[in-house]
Amino acid sequence: MLLTKRGGIGVLTFICWLLLWAICWPLALLALVLWPLVWLISLPFRLIGITFEAIFAFLKALLFLPSRILGHKP
Repeated sequence: MLLTKRGGIGVLTFICWLLLWAICWPLALLALVLWPLVWLISLPFRLIGITFEAIFAFLKALLFLPSRILGHKP
Protein backbone atom coordinates (compact mmCIF):
# COMPACT_ATOMS: atom_id res chain seq x y z
CA MET A 1 0.00 0.00 0.00
CA LEU A 2 2.91 2.33 0.75
CA LEU A 3 4.37 2.03 -2.75
CA THR A 4 1.07 2.55 -4.60
CA LYS A 5 0.51 6.09 -3.35
CA ARG A 6 2.16 9.03 -5.05
CA GLY A 7 5.59 9.58 -3.55
CA GLY A 8 5.59 6.25 -1.72
CA ILE A 9 8.85 5.17 -3.29
CA GLY A 10 10.47 8.42 -2.19
CA VAL A 11 9.37 7.82 1.39
CA LEU A 12 10.75 4.27 1.28
CA THR A 13 14.04 5.56 -0.15
CA PHE A 14 14.27 8.15 2.61
CA ILE A 15 13.61 5.53 5.29
CA CYS A 16 16.34 3.32 3.80
CA TRP A 17 18.71 6.29 3.77
CA LEU A 18 17.92 7.02 7.43
CA LEU A 19 18.66 3.39 8.25
CA LEU A 20 21.98 3.67 6.42
CA TRP A 21 22.68 6.90 8.32
CA ALA A 22 22.14 5.09 11.62
CA ILE A 23 24.37 2.17 10.62
CA CYS A 24 27.19 3.96 8.81
CA TRP A 25 26.89 7.74 8.50
CA PRO A 26 30.01 8.29 6.32
CA LEU A 27 28.61 5.91 3.70
CA ALA A 28 25.25 7.67 3.88
CA LEU A 29 26.91 11.06 3.29
CA LEU A 30 28.91 9.62 0.40
CA ALA A 31 25.73 8.23 -1.15
CA LEU A 32 24.03 11.61 -0.71
CA VAL A 33 26.89 13.43 -2.45
CA LEU A 34 27.37 10.90 -5.28
CA TRP A 35 23.66 10.42 -6.12
CA PRO A 36 23.44 13.49 -8.44
CA LEU A 37 26.55 12.28 -10.32
CA VAL A 38 25.05 8.81 -10.79
CA TRP A 39 21.82 10.42 -12.03
CA LEU A 40 23.75 12.54 -14.56
CA ILE A 41 25.68 9.53 -15.83
CA SER A 42 22.50 7.46 -16.24
CA LEU A 43 20.59 10.23 -18.04
CA PRO A 44 21.90 9.43 -21.57
CA PHE A 45 20.94 5.77 -21.11
CA ARG A 46 17.41 6.81 -20.17
CA LEU A 47 17.19 8.98 -23.29
CA ILE A 48 18.38 6.06 -25.43
CA GLY A 49 15.72 3.87 -23.80
CA ILE A 50 12.99 6.42 -24.52
CA THR A 51 14.17 6.65 -28.14
CA PHE A 52 14.10 2.88 -28.64
CA GLU A 53 10.68 2.66 -27.03
CA ALA A 54 9.38 5.28 -29.47
CA ILE A 55 10.95 3.48 -32.44
CA PHE A 56 9.36 0.16 -31.45
CA ALA A 57 5.97 1.82 -30.91
CA PHE A 58 6.21 3.36 -34.38
CA LEU A 59 7.14 0.01 -35.95
CA LYS A 60 4.24 -1.70 -34.17
CA ALA A 61 1.83 0.95 -35.40
CA LEU A 62 3.23 0.64 -38.91
CA LEU A 63 2.95 -3.16 -38.95
CA PHE A 64 -0.60 -3.20 -37.58
CA LEU A 65 -1.81 -0.40 -39.85
CA PRO A 66 -3.22 -2.72 -42.57
CA SER A 67 -5.31 -4.67 -40.05
CA ARG A 68 -6.61 -1.46 -38.50
CA ILE A 69 -7.57 -0.16 -41.93
CA LEU A 70 -9.48 -3.39 -42.60
CA GLY A 71 -11.45 -2.88 -39.39
CA HIS A 72 -9.79 -5.08 -36.78
CA LYS A 73 -10.35 -3.78 -33.26
CA PRO A 74 -7.71 -4.55 -30.60
